[in-house]
Amino acid sequence: MAHHPLSEEMRNAIENCLDCHRLCVETTAHCLAMGGRHAGHEHIRELEDCAQICATSADFMLRQSVHHAYTCGVCAEICKRCADDCERLAGGDPLMLRCAETCRRCAESCHRMSQSPSMAVSS
Repeated sequence: MAHHPLSEEMRNAIENCLDCHRLCVETTAHCLAMGGRHAGHEHIRELEDCAQICATSADFMLRQSVHHAYTCGVCAEICKRCADDCERLAGGDPLMLRCAETCRRCAESCHRMSQSPSMAVSS
């Protein structure tokens, strides 16, 4: 199979995944430092799961895997859950609100990539 340039939409999805990965890792450390309900096992696991699936989805898209639509579909769902969780616990915390916003942006772009595997490369 020949290597083709990535489409602009896929490049955006990759960037959203990488941004979300970075912010979820940063937010995990922030929540652990805050303690209390922010450091709860379920919330931390949600952040860690989100960070990992974002990194995985970015990798699949970067190497133009024919399976990227599957990882992007899972990524979209996990990002949405993580965004909801961060928003619920934020209590006005700017980093957690930014994490929720970044997760939602990633969920939207990954959802589009999961629906349109043919958008992987430019024509």
